[in-house]
Amino acid sequence: MIKRAWKPVLGTTVLVGAPTYVYYRYYSKPTRDTFNISVKAAGPDGKRQIVTHAIPLLSKDEVDARLRARASAHTVMRHGGIVWKSATAALPSNDPIEDAHASLLIERDASDAAPPGDYLFFAVMDGHGGPHTSRTLADVLIPTVAMELALRINDPKAGQDAAGLSAKVKSLLWRPSSSAPYDSDPANVARAIEAAFTKLDAGIVNAPLEILAGAVDPEALKKKLIPDLSQHPLAESSMRTALSGSCALLALLDTSNRNMYVACTGDSRAVAGVYEETDDGKGVWRVEVLSEDQTGRNPSELKRIQSEHPADEAQTVVRNGRMLGGLEPSRAFGDARYKWPREVQEVLNKAFMEPKGEAMRPPPPTLKTPPYVTATPVVMHRPLTFLPLPAPGEARPRSALRFVVLATDGLWDELSNEDVVALVGGHLAGLRGAVPKADLPALVRTAAGAAAGVDGKDKAPRHGQGQQQGAWAFEDDNVGAHLIRNALGGADEAHLRKIASIPAPHSRRFRDDITVTVVWWEDGREGQAEQVSIPGAEQAKAKL
Repeated sequence: MIKRAWKPVLGTTVLVGAPTYVYYRYYSKPTRDTFNISVKAAGPDGKRQIVTHAIPLLSKDEVDARLRARASAHTVMRHGGIVWKSATAALPSNDPIEDAHASLLIERDASDAAPPGDYLFFAVMDGHGGPHTSRTLADVLIPTVAMELALRINDPKAGQDAAGLSAKVKSLLWRPSSSAPYDSDPANVARAIEAAFTKLDAGIVNAPLEILAGAVDPEALKKKLIPDLSQHPLAESSMRTALSGSCALLALLDTSNRNMYVACTGDSRAVAGVYEETDDGKGVWRVEVLSEDQTGRNPSELKRIQSEHPADEAQTVVRNGRMLGGLEPSRAFGDARYKWPREVQEVLNKAFMEPKGEAMRPPPPTLKTPPYVTATPVVMHRPLTFLPLPAPGEARPRSALRFVVLATDGLWDELSNEDVVALVGGHLAGLRGAVPKADLPALVRTAAGAAAGVDGKDKAPRHGQGQQQGAWAFEDDNVGAHLIRNALGGADEAHLRKIASIPAPHSRRFRDDITVTVVWWEDGREGQAEQVSIPGAEQAKAKL
């Protein structure tokens, strides 16, 4: 049915004499500027106190190298002359980085009854408690969704259990004269994505339990005879992947059926830039939010969580916007401490951890009726109305989605949705140099879309989000690196260098891991892909 096509996938020495030369040559080292930060640390008496650390200041070139070290870009021309482009960049704060990302293009088989087209997958993962879950998702999340879709496309009855009794009855009593492709119905695709996410998380969380079940019989467990499984070949990987956690944000662009889906588990966020022509000829970017932050501060999430647990837990399931007062995202892969019963955690700790002299973190104190966290995503659907591209001579649509941004919450801690759309729009228009923040709205006009989304964070902007002071920097070729630079200081070189210089673990007080993927399209039928034209952009192209 479907096959994989492409995986996508920054003179005096003589005067001063020989002794002086020898000293400077062999003993003197160039000094690096430093700056101080204040952090909490244990003092000589063991009590927490504020201490000062001197941090070596990176040069501008060193900062540029870090911003571009994890940057990549891909371009592919597909059916109808459309050119799909993507750019990804990441900047660690944790060591190792806990974010991850993945992408994949799957081409429809030529014999398929559906119109020509592809599945384009893009995903970013925001790990926490270690990189293990996010790295696993980078390897298997997209293939798992693709496999679930392929299964249901080849056998539509495979998903009937999830569709419910009424749908089964309807399918028996009413059959359309011409069977439409399974994935032409957005509801079918959304259910497939939800099932893939949920099944994958079940596999992650249940993996240590399956190892335990294969090593001991129920009677032994009743007698509390727990085997030593610490040396099992899958012990460490299965436990680490289950106990750490990760949010996941996936975009699927189905160019055959002209649909886009965004599946969100956690508090990463997706926004789209929709370019709309205006009567004055200047155009405007409409900001379309494609996901909601899923935390206890999201009213719909709070209502859902409270409905899934007894009434006497209504005030404890979410405290201070966090699950049981601890975990911020209300949906996540892994995080088994919030999913395993207390008794199960005790057994697994004895089987896998205690023989090594280690211990799991204890269950949250108020854990009573797990699970409290789910990996089942909220799936948003949007039609890709700009496809197929108009034939030469035909009128272009006055409104068209031009790009999508997927990013972990480290970016949204620093930039607003409007900031991101304006920065990407300006980058695609070819802006270069330092652009005062107060001037960008006149050069790259934005307008709020119908849905503003839900900001599930309780953090004040740290680097000037929403403020008009300072300037944006347009100097990176990779649009992902461009967004990260502007999240951490933009054209304020002094501030950017300081923020980028702070090493782990202290950097987490100032910034999170950031991973960004930007996907956009261009018309490649004329041999040279077009740029979005924004009148007045030339005024801002100042040489750096």
